[in-house]
Amino acid sequence: MRLFVFTLLLFLSARLPSACGQTVASPLFMQLKGRELLVSGAHLRAPIRVFYIEAYCRPGSTNRDWEKTVIRHKTELISESAAMLKIRDTLTDGVVVEHVITLGADALDFQVTATNPTKTDSEVHWAQPCVQVGGFTGFPDSELFPKGSPVDYLPKCFIFLDGKLTRMPTEPWATTGFYTPGQEWCPAHVPREDVNPRPLSTLVPSNGLIGCFSADDRWIFATAWEPYQELFQGIYRCLHSDFRIGGLAAGKKKQVRGKIYIVPNDVPALLRRHAQDFPEK
Repeated sequence: MRLFVFTLLLFLSARLPSACGQTVASPLFMQLKGRELLVSGAHLRAPIRVFYIEAYCRPGSTNRDWEKTVIRHKTELISESAAMLKIRDTLTDGVVVEHVITLGADALDFQVTATNPTKTDSEVHWAQPCVQVGGFTGFPDSELFPKGSPVDYLPKCFIFLDGKLTRMPTEPWATTGFYTPGQEWCPAHVPREDVNPRPLSTLVPSNGLIGCFSADDRWIFATAWEPYQELFQGIYRCLHSDFRIGGLAAGKKKQVRGKIYIVPNDVPALLRRHAQDFPEK
C-alpha cells in the first residue's frame, strides 16, 4: 500500500505545471540488479545503467596495471523500497562502505559512509560508479567487454571548464596513456599520479559535474560527487564522476555525498542546483 501511494504521489506531482507553465518530467524509478543500478522513467528513451560500484581503487594508479589498483569487494543489498536502497560493500582489506540511495522526482541522492573497523590503515582512495549513457544519448548501450571504445556519443557529453559547459571531445584531447582510449580529467586537489590509467587531459575541471544531453536534446543527465577524485569518459559509452575517500586510517570513518540529476535541458538551472546541493563548492 505504501509503495502504491508513493508511486501515485510521484506520478501526480510530475504532471503539475511548473512556474513557466510547462510540465516537469515523469517520475523516476530505480532498481538494483546485482551491482547494476537501473534508473528509468517514461520520458527516458532507455534506462540509465550504473555499475555501482565498479571498483574501489588504490593511489599510484595513473601509470600502473589496473589489477594492481583495484581493491576487490563484495556487495550486499541491505534493504530496498521504491524510494530508497541501502547497500553495503565489504572490501577485502576489511573496510565497510554503506550506501543510502534516495530517489527524488528528478534526481538520486547518494549518502556514503566508509568505515575502517580494522587495526590497519586502508589504501582505498576512490571508487568508481560507472554510468552507461548510450541509450540516453541515442546510441546502443555498449557490451560489457567492447572491442573498441565508441566515440559516437561524445558530442552529446560535457564537463565544465573555466565555469563554462564544454562539449567533448575537449580541446586538447589526450591520446596517450597506460591504457587507451578514453579521457581523464584530474581536479587540482588530486595528485595526477592517482587517477584512472587512461589518457590524462591537461585541462582542469571547474567542478565535479559531468553529463550529457538526451537524444532529443530535451533532457540532461549529470552526476557529481563531493569530494570527487576525477572526471572520466570511458570505453562503455560511460561517464564518471568518481568519488574520493583519500585513504582511511584504522578505526576512522569518512562520508561522501553524490547526485544523479535527470532534468530538463536548462544548464543555468543545473548549475544553480549543483551549487545548492554542494554549497562548499
